[in-house]
Amino acid sequence: MGAPGDIYERELKFLLTGDKKSIDQMVKRCDNKEGNAYSKMLSDPFVVIRAAGSLGVDLVALRWDFSFPIEVKSSTEEIMHFSRSQRLTDQANRMKDECCRSHLLPIYAMRLKGIRGGDPWRIFALPMDENLRGNMGLLQRKVPQIRVNDNGNYIMKWSDGMKLSEFINYVSLSMSD
Repeated sequence: MGAPGDIYERELKFLLTGDKKSIDQMVKRCDNKEGNAYSKMLSDPFVVIRAAGSLGVDLVALRWDFSFPIEVKSSTEEIMHFSRSQRLTDQANRMKDECCRSHLLPIYAMRLKGIRGGDPWRIFALPMDENLRGNMGLLQRKVPQIRVNDNGNYIMKWSDGMKLSEFINYVSLSMSD
């Protein structure tokens, strides 16, 4: 049996790869706008590779127009303080360093457990000193950053993130050419 968070890694992987069963389940819990966004993954999916444990990256999403590493977190609490675990902070910093080297945007996906109805996923980016170019730059300007407090600790607040359905809508705009 896998780790407790594996179920959410798989859920996100199946949503982004356009798995019809997973999309249909998510659409049932969402409003029409959110559901329509999720349905776009049926025709414009990503290839998603599970990379658990590697440099703090759980998934890598690939498509002709966007590619990004994703770290998946799930919680029953709306706010995740990385300072509560040195491992979380070290993981985030390693991911950020690796992404800076290759000019990629490090994405965090947070799944709020126990939420009834609506989109349970939120998307964030780790703050970077570098201004990325091209499609990575577009994502960097659009996706909300994980907050950093005065002590330099990361704080991810679910309600501050971008709905996964909105993120899907945004990355699907390039498909309308």
